[in-house]
Amino acid sequence: MAKRRLVIAGTNSGVGKTTLTIGIMAALMKKGLTVQGFKCGPDYIDPSYHTAVTGRISRNVDSYMLGRETVLDVFTHASRGADISIMEGVMGFFDGKDPKNDIGSTADISVITKSPVLLVVDCASMARSAAAIVKGFQTLSSKPDIVGVIANKVGSEGHFNIVKTAIEQECGIPVIGYLKRENEIEIPERSLGLIPSIERGELDQFFERLGELVSNTVDLDKLLEISTVEPLSFHGKESLFSRSEVPVVRIAVAKDIAFSSYYEENFELLKSCGAELVPFSIMADEPVPPNCSGLYIGGSLPEEFVLAVSNSERAKQSVLEAIMSGMPTFAEGGGFSFLTQSITLTNGETVEMTGAIPGKVTMHSSLKAIGYRDIKGCKENFLLPAEGQAKGHEYHYSTFESDVQQYAYATKGMRGTKLDGYTAENLVAGFVQFHFATCLHMVERWIKACTTYQNTQMEVHHGER
Repeated sequence: MAKRRLVIAGTNSGVGKTTLTIGIMAALMKKGLTVQGFKCGPDYIDPSYHTAVTGRISRNVDSYMLGRETVLDVFTHASRGADISIMEGVMGFFDGKDPKNDIGSTADISVITKSPVLLVVDCASMARSAAAIVKGFQTLSSKPDIVGVIANKVGSEGHFNIVKTAIEQECGIPVIGYLKRENEIEIPERSLGLIPSIERGELDQFFERLGELVSNTVDLDKLLEISTVEPLSFHGKESLFSRSEVPVVRIAVAKDIAFSSYYEENFELLKSCGAELVPFSIMADEPVPPNCSGLYIGGSLPEEFVLAVSNSERAKQSVLEAIMSGMPTFAEGGGFSFLTQSITLTNGETVEMTGAIPGKVTMHSSLKAIGYRDIKGCKENFLLPAEGQAKGHEYHYSTFESDVQQYAYATKGMRGTKLDGYTAENLVAGFVQFHFATCLHMVERWIKACTTYQNTQMEVHHGER
């Protein structure tokens, strides 16, 4: 596992940490290093940048959803074979679930993983005052180890030298580089619709340019020096990834540019418990693959692809037939929308979806839900029954309306608790996106349901002969 690891944190959202993280990753790749990316918090977009740049699937590390031991498990597992692990922070360094503590924050992740922190500071329109900002972050808590600074949005090299002098004198840590504010390297607007552009390679030149800019003005040798620490090991009772069951069922996974938001750990946990995952593309109008006993339709479904998905008649019919046959199905986020009767776009146009769920989805131009969710199951939910609890998050611009109230679970967020989602027989769906590491019983119950379905189908086919 990599001895080098580093958290790239920001003083606040919008400070430029994603830009610098991508640029640093690209620059280190050019030096021939194997880089493993991580994102603090429940974000799918930034990890897609990391994956595109490094060629290794970026992972989410989230101390609120996963807890200390699971964070360490995910981190050490994914870091194997890498020369350096780079964790991009979320929001401001100390911003997390609760303003009274660090849980769910980038600071918490840095402490759990014993990782040095590189603080990104927006230095536009300031000089010595930048040192006061850094000093404040150093003194709020003694637990994180802030070892260096990058000055972003400086006006010139001279401006950078002023900021560097002030910070190094007052804070005692090196300022290892900068980016100029006139570089015009703003990342395209962050939305789930951006992920397909990343996957198509349309931003490759942008990533390459970022790498060049960082190589020119950031001391990469110093970065490697401050990121060199003692190796980190997982000492928990049992790793989530230690099981290696022989595949007993096949689960079809809708995965393409329209359905791209998944936690990689969800895949690995399914496989470790006996599932063979078989990808298929709804966008390409592919039917559910043969000999599958389960169906997983993940999140995303950007508005730009709704029409194409609606026209994928063969895929829609195949998915509907699979669900109607009783195939154990889990759909979240955009996958939930796909299973409803219709989606109304922001321009008012309504298009038909599969119709497996009675109800309609409407897309809006403003965000309708964001944040963590504590989830309690309902007795009708085959994956998460009444006694079950899990964690996840919501991030969507859509709303759902239905005359049929067959809720899958109750969710608790900042605005209270509500019944949500939809369940019927072997179908569970909703806007909430689950992290299976928060409830391993969901995986085990899914595999069991798939096995039962598989045996039933074999009996049916045998009886037809």
